[in-house]
Amino acid sequence: MNWTAIGMFLLFVLFTLGVTRWAALRTRSAADFYTAGGGLTGMQNGLAIAGDMISAASFLGISAMMFLNGYDGLLYALGVLAGWPIILFLIAERLRNLGKYTFADVVSYRLSQTPVRLTSAFGTLTVALLYLVAQMVGAGKLIELLFGISYLYAVILVGVLMVFYVTFGGMLATTWVQIIKAVMLLSGTTFMAFMVLKHFGFSTEAMFASAASVHAKGTAIMAPGGLLSNPVDAISLGLGMMFGTAGLPHILMRFFTVSDAKEARKSVFYATGFIGYFYLLLIVIGFGAIVMVGTEPAYRDASGAIIGGGNMVAVHLAQAVGGNLFLGFISAVAFATILAVVAGLALSGASAVSHDLYACVVRKGQASEQEEVRVSRIATLVIGVLAIILGLLFESQNIAFLSGLVLAIAASVNFPVLFLSMFWKGLTTRGAVAGSLGGLVSAVILLVLSPVVWVNVLHHDKALFPYSNPALFSMSVAFFSAWVFSVTDRSAQASEERGRYLAQFIRSMTGIGAAGASKH
Repeated sequence: MNWTAIGMFLLFVLFTLGVTRWAALRTRSAADFYTAGGGLTGMQNGLAIAGDMISAASFLGISAMMFLNGYDGLLYALGVLAGWPIILFLIAERLRNLGKYTFADVVSYRLSQTPVRLTSAFGTLTVALLYLVAQMVGAGKLIELLFGISYLYAVILVGVLMVFYVTFGGMLATTWVQIIKAVMLLSGTTFMAFMVLKHFGFSTEAMFASAASVHAKGTAIMAPGGLLSNPVDAISLGLGMMFGTAGLPHILMRFFTVSDAKEARKSVFYATGFIGYFYLLLIVIGFGAIVMVGTEPAYRDASGAIIGGGNMVAVHLAQAVGGNLFLGFISAVAFATILAVVAGLALSGASAVSHDLYACVVRKGQASEQEEVRVSRIATLVIGVLAIILGLLFESQNIAFLSGLVLAIAASVNFPVLFLSMFWKGLTTRGAVAGSLGGLVSAVILLVLSPVVWVNVLHHDKALFPYSNPALFSMSVAFFSAWVFSVTDRSAQASEERGRYLAQFIRSMTGIGAAGASKH
């Protein structure tokens, strides 16, 4: 065991538990629990959003993708980054003006509360749970490598800490852990990239040439097509990464933590800068690891595989450039990255249960804040148990790849209905429910029938659906279902809902106007 790394790891966990206690003393209402009281600045929220997006899937998974496939690993980074202009120009301000705690507040603004909240909550829970899997796999592998304990105990440890942070500290604790972790991760990756470039005489040309000369695929790693040779798969992955980012419930929740729409817009501006800078560093880390980790026998086991699995190449690179002390720092930061993201995901899932389902559907808006927060804490515990079970089932999967699949589901379930509710007056309750369910069912079915599950998990010879990424098809099903079921809805309720669009539009643009607000 690496005692330096373990010491830094434990120090960070104790520090974040202190932050949780501080936040718990300041979390007195439902608004504090869900949105940190809405008092964050654009800069603080931008750092927290960046912390959510530069997750284990990014740091560990994308660097592993580049280590294995070279150029094509960049698709996972660029796809997410390309989604930010959509959030900046289309969603951020309107979301802040219309919502209170969850994105279902926005979707159900002028529609029938019960059916829309039910489907929105179900979509949120599906996305949050599946995204949790990627983070749990990364955390489990990291602690397994660091402590030498079994993967089972490693995943259980992460689940317990996640439940503790959310249950006691709510959004305030989750946000500050994210901010601290984002600063530490950006600092650590900057140092790693600097040391890698120093190794190659600060010549990126020399770095890429060395990587191509030692990689098993040779110069093919510098060309596209190694990971996604099929153009349909490439387009589908790109769409999923772009629009899925705008449909992630734990990201959308962050826009309710700022005071107004102007700060929401600033949040995206800052987050884009931090995320873009981080992904530039990942290129250096991924290609540097091909040379500095891939050619070093000390980082491979007796069979020739990377110790700890392919997701651990960035951790090994930390030791290569900075020794045990820096390995300890990066390990602690990587774990904090995972912990903060799983806390945010658990909070978004718990809020869907407590706010959308319990308070608004079951109790019809009559639940007290104390009841709502209590249900949220129970839901967090259940989500934590499910996350542990799913983390054990998907142990061997690449975490960037898992995240890509989750983004495809988010792009199909959440984004189409959220987009149409804001920008199309013709959307009705029937259309919103059909769009959400159509996107979810088609995305999950196509995923099960794809090579990812049908061949790799269920071990059939040939997949029934030939593409690994369903977003192109499932997003189309979601938009088409929402449109068809809306335009064919001739009910009096549908006419009333279309008539409320103007009031919603004015409020979404200005934050002024009480029409529909009484629902929330």
